[in-house]
Amino acid sequence: MKEATLNTEPLTSPSCVEEIENAAKAVNGVDQESVNVLIDSNKVKFDYDPEKVSIKDIENAITALGYLVVNVDTKEKESE
Repeated sequence: MKEATLNTEPLTSPSCVEEIENAAKAVNGVDQESVNVLIDSNKVKFDYDPEKVSIKDIENAITALGYLVVNVDTKEKESE
């Protein structure tokens, strides 16, 4: 698993958060429990399996809603 943080354009309402959260959770390969949309910092954080989905696929699911992704950061998830 990898951890990802996507920086988005400013999010203006709780409905934006809900839309993005639902879109990310719907992508096969994203750990649904890990999805967290932070409205104050305009970030979407989640864990995903790079063998099942690319970060570009997840980014595309969000941009398809009309939200701009301005930066993507990924790293290996530390073992728990």
